[in-house]
Amino acid sequence: MTPLLLGHRGAPALHRENTLTGFQAALDAGLDGVELDVRRLGDGTLVVHHDAKLEEGRALPTLRAAELPAFVPTLDAALAWAADTGAFVNVELKHEAARPDDRVGRTLDAIRAHGLTRRVIVSSFMPTLLRAARDAAPDTPRGLLTHKPYPPLLVRAVMAWTGSAALHPHHALIDAALMDTARLRGWQVNTWTVNDPAEAARLSALGVHALIGDHPDVLLRARLPPASS
Repeated sequence: MTPLLLGHRGAPALHRENTLTGFQAALDAGLDGVELDVRRLGDGTLVVHHDAKLEEGRALPTLRAAELPAFVPTLDAALAWAADTGAFVNVELKHEAARPDDRVGRTLDAIRAHGLTRRVIVSSFMPTLLRAARDAAPDTPRGLLTHKPYPPLLVRAVMAWTGSAALHPHHALIDAALMDTARLRGWQVNTWTVNDPAEAARLSALGVHALIGDHPDVLLRARLPPASS
């Protein structure tokens, strides 16, 4: 299986992360799409930004859209770009609290409005946000992000509770046993942040569905045929 290749926050090795310029650079380099992060401003505007604060320290939940730097795109602008280009998008829902707010439903509404339901997956580290996404738009695929090992029974329970189609573990957590479990359960496995060519090849050989990374040239090597001995 040829993995889906997604730029981590665009192409951060080439351009500022989570910007329309970086997203286009990832696509121009030959990737299938991008992973991006959704935050909510104090006025309710949904924007694409990883951290809860801007670099100079202002907290996004205290800002209005007019106060944002020009390079920070709205979610609507990012999804419009994806609709225009045909890019696949992994939309990660960021959070400041475990309790879901209106960003979940409004993100799903925006995805539908741009006709992207079949070209996105919505992911989060927070199960409550994924559960809210399931309730808001059960037809939009969801992925559970994990950054450390969890008991298998817990992972299975959370995957079932959130109705997630995919597990999104850090690449170091993936081995043959995890892939066997995923195949048995019918889960896709999408992984991050893959920046080493040998690791990209290992994961591709294991059958990982999608690789997310900072360097397009590294990700593209996962599609090269294995070297002959």
